[in-house]
Amino acid sequence: MKKGVQLITYPDSLGGNIKELKDVLHKHFSGLFNGIHILPFYPSSGDRGFAPLTYFEVDSEFGTWEDIAGLGGEYDILADLMVNHISRKSRYFQDFLKKGRESEFSSYFLTLDKVWEDGNPVTADINKMFLRREKPYSAYTVGADSKEELVWTTFGKEDPSEQIDFDINSIAVRQMFVEILKHFSQQKINIVRLDAVGYVIKKLGTTCFFVEPEIYGFLDWIQSVAKPLGIELLPEVHSHYGIQYALAERGFWIYDFILPYRILEALLTKKSANLADYLKNRPHKQFTMLDCHDGIPVKPDLDGLVDSKDAKELVEICLSRGANLSKVVSEEHKSESGFDVHQIRGSYYSLLDCNDDAYIVSRALQFFTPGIPQVYYVGLLAGENDYEKVEKTGEGREINRHNFSSDELEESLQKPVVKRLLALIRFRNQYDVFDGDFRVRETDDTMNLFWEKGDLKASLHVDFRENKAVIQYLDPIKNGIIIQMDV
Repeated sequence: MKKGVQLITYPDSLGGNIKELKDVLHKHFSGLFNGIHILPFYPSSGDRGFAPLTYFEVDSEFGTWEDIAGLGGEYDILADLMVNHISRKSRYFQDFLKKGRESEFSSYFLTLDKVWEDGNPVTADINKMFLRREKPYSAYTVGADSKEELVWTTFGKEDPSEQIDFDINSIAVRQMFVEILKHFSQQKINIVRLDAVGYVIKKLGTTCFFVEPEIYGFLDWIQSVAKPLGIELLPEVHSHYGIQYALAERGFWIYDFILPYRILEALLTKKSANLADYLKNRPHKQFTMLDCHDGIPVKPDLDGLVDSKDAKELVEICLSRGANLSKVVSEEHKSESGFDVHQIRGSYYSLLDCNDDAYIVSRALQFFTPGIPQVYYVGLLAGENDYEKVEKTGEGREINRHNFSSDELEESLQKPVVKRLLALIRFRNQYDVFDGDFRVRETDDTMNLFWEKGDLKASLHVDFRENKAVIQYLDPIKNGIIIQMDV
């Protein structure tokens, strides 16, 4: 993978399609990003692309494979593979609905008789599971005789769900994943995010989330398929940080789902200790972010790291600034105090009360943290909470999924805070020190991050009381003169 900052965007959020996205990148952000995570661009029946019908087509509203490959010639391309589920409108599940167990695709899906011997769900088992909806299955009418089949469905507000879980032990499903990865490689996609991979193993007596050791068997298998194709895998796992660290120890790239909260906490409390302790001990092989299409993780990602009382106070501040929340469903997986916030949803700029200085400090901290930084398109333009879209759709996550028109894009690019951010991104990309040696030093309300690589040195000084950040770096072209840059 190329070093440097990556962009996260929907295919239609910066321009109406992938071709227009490429034009926007050339016109406004030339040389700014080394990679692009294009959120699901496949035909889909829901969840803004995360209920795909197939991975072998590009939604015609977004463009073609030629458009994807064209971007792949200039950038690292990160694409999603929802290894846990597919749309109920996919040809695979539609055939199952029509023919039932006689369908050639019947083995693709996890009917409940594969979990419970008699096919009847047991409440005591379900109570142990980490649930994303009230029950982990849906009832469908299948076959010529209109028989009811109970099928595992981890996600979906609808009942029956729009997203149907795969049986990843099925030989046919595994072969489909092989064909998908081969196809991605041909289209110049070189990073694949394994979306919802933590849910693929269903085993009674467990949470049915990141079930060890079985999950490692699946990950090692799919890694063995991807590696010869030149594809890096990025497992997407929202869970206790110990699980993330275990993945890192096995050589996988992981997401830094802790950093967004820790930076927000430091800026709101004006104290550096928790963030500094984290930066000193985290694995370096991570993708970093502050914002994304979902929200800022809280539970279970920070379980054991954050006191529920402190977390509740931070959440209350965010709510006062317009955020909404997603909650933990299972009673067993809430904290003892009843704290149940899964994610805080809102634009990062809004959560910082639209304070330009605080926002730039947050990005400077992200860019000086070891790893590959990703900037979400709303954050790139210092976008604010989109309450109208939430009200229109009834979906809380839409608060941070605003699509920018050409006029809005042009207007956003004139904001001083956006200009400062673009300058910061350019520095992060151009100064080749960020894969060297890293260290942290802090006082109560300040922090210094240091990088050193050969003759190159760079430091970031942050004053949390004043929301002020200063970068100093040695300029080798100017005989090692120290350059100071107020960000």
